[in-house]
Formats: sequence, C-alpha cells, structure tokens
Amino acid sequence: MAKDKDKPSAESALIRELADLLNETGLSEIEMEREGLRLRVARQITVAAAAPAIHAAHGAHAAPAAPVALKPADAASHPGTVKSPMVGTAYRAAEPGAAAFVDVGTRVAQGQTLLIIEAMKTMNHIPAPRAGTVTQVFIDNGQPVEFGEPLVVIE
Repeated sequence: MAKDKDKPSAESALIRELADLLNETGLSEIEMEREGLRLRVARQITVAAAAPAIHAAHGAHAAPAAPVALKPADAASHPGTVKSPMVGTAYRAAEPGAAAFVDVGTRVAQGQTLLIIEAMKTMNHIPAPRAGTVTQVFIDNGQPVEFGEPLVVIE
C-alpha cells in the first residue's frame, strides 16, 4: 500500500510544531528525544531584518575615535544601536577569562558575533547587523538584559 504523499509524516508534523514553538518563544533552538527519535530544530537570529547572517572572523582592533557618549536611553533612537532581541543574561566573551568579542574601537563585519545572550539555558550569538566600528558598549559581562535594551552602538 502506497503512503499518501499529501499527508505529512508524524516527524514532519513534530518538526513544524517545534518550529512554531521557536517563533512563539523567541528561542534559537530546541532539542528533544522521544521514543528513540531525536530532533533538533534551530533558527538563525538576526537583529536587523535585512541583515543576512554571515560568519566572519573577529575584526581587528582599531584605535578608538573620540565618540560622543550616549546614555542607554538616548541610544534607543540611534540608528547604529544593536538592541537585545530577547530577555536573558549577556556575556561579552565566549567563556570566563576569555577576551571580549568586541570592545569600543573594534571594527566588526556584518554577521560577526558581538556577544552572547543566554536564555533558557541556550546560548544565542548576537550578530552585528552591519559592518562598522563599535563606539559604545552598554552592558557588562554576566549582566541581565531585557528585550529591546541597547547593547552596543556600531557606526
């Protein structure tokens, strides 16, 4: 008996359900195991809608220009501000004791990791929405962040 091609399999229905859950919760990935079937559904988080995620090496450090210091409240309207896409704990480095992904004066490429936000025990890399120079960093390592909170400014 031939399998009906119009009906989705139980696995594809489960994958669609998990993908919908990712969108609803803002998570970047979900992994589960049930009855010997192990599934991992992941999506790429981008900060700007038109910015494709491009994996690039860390930018070279440049001498910082004398930027005008913005307060986080003022930075919300700055066009180069990268805001938190989720609630979580922000980490400026990949692990304790490691160098920060970016500092003031760092030249970044579009898609380069700026920091990591841990949400629900998932590490979400936050990419640069565009190339430029980091002129301000508003967060400290291990600091809790809210959705929409300014993280860094790229000019």
